Amino acid sequence: MPDTTPPGPPPGPRDPGDAWAVGPDGTKAWGRFGAAGLLVDDGSGRVLLQHRVEWSHHGGTWGIPGGARHQGEDAVTGALRESAEEAGVPFDGVDLRHTAVLDLGFWTYTTVVGRASRPFEPVIADRESLELAWVPVADVEDLPLHPGFGASWPALRARIETTPHVVVDAANVVGSVPDGWWKDRPGAASRLLGSVEALAAAGVPADRLALPFDRWWPRWTVVLEGEARAADPSGAPGVPGAAGVADAAAGRAVAADQVSVVRAPGSGDDAIVEAARAAVAVADAPVVVVTADRGLRARVEDLGAVVHGPSWLRDQF
Repeated sequence: MPDTTPPGPPPGPRDPGDAWAVGPDGTKAWGRFGAAGLLVDDGSGRVLLQHRVEWSHHGGTWGIPGGARHQGEDAVTGALRESAEEAGVPFDGVDLRHTAVLDLGFWTYTTVVGRASRPFEPVIADRESLELAWVPVADVEDLPLHPGFGASWPALRARIETTPHVVVDAANVVGSVPDGWWKDRPGAASRLLGSVEALAAAGVPADRLALPFDRWWPRWTVVLEGEARAADPSGAPGVPGAAGVADAAAGRAVAADQVSVVRAPGSGDDAIVEAARAAVAVADAPVVVVTADRGLRARVEDLGAVVHGPSWLRDQF
């Protein structure tokens, strides 16, 4: 999905990424460090599309706002920046869903898929658009689509409503390593919450969830019981190794409903089962319960959840 070919230098300073990437066979694609675009839906069955100007690559077709990534810029930040520059998409107005990567070896294009966290109207903010429109999902294929976007659209459409959910048995995860948690259960649970929030911002590799594409941003429910109910993630440094997860998040905020904390008044196992039941009832995606408790495993598997042990989670910190 090569990006728009500029007719000349744009106004203002250029980033080193605003240049051609050239493959071994001479194939060129715009974006020295790759390119990225944003596919955002409004939660009402419409996606934001861009009608490309005639002078651009595949001009006159419809695609998604996007462009060359800047030097040192991750794909999500690049897609959000480009969509803000081209379509006025609020940088903090998109809840991430997943990313899909087209890798040509010498160049990559990352489609960042998200949902608008609040209503907004797109605004043509540069010279690369003839029109911006919220298009019903059912009508997208009726448009003359950019070839790259057209090729990826069927797979993207099939997963546009997919949101996986992870339910964490905090007591089991905290107790899986001998780090002194028994001396300060609220503190240990606070560190776990901090690490989960960092992972919620950074996303989870697709293979961890048995899903397609590259990376996913699940919903999270962390269940606390007993003394751990006093946990507070604010200021918690996280478990060892979580700094790398936080760096990968590039400072992105976690959506208000992305991490929920359940402070079980009674049985933690019962609260986990109820959280899994609720997630399975609405999720068009895997529901993962993180626990090593065999009895709990059987209960949530009967509901249709997938169970992974604490290392599944800790290995991602």
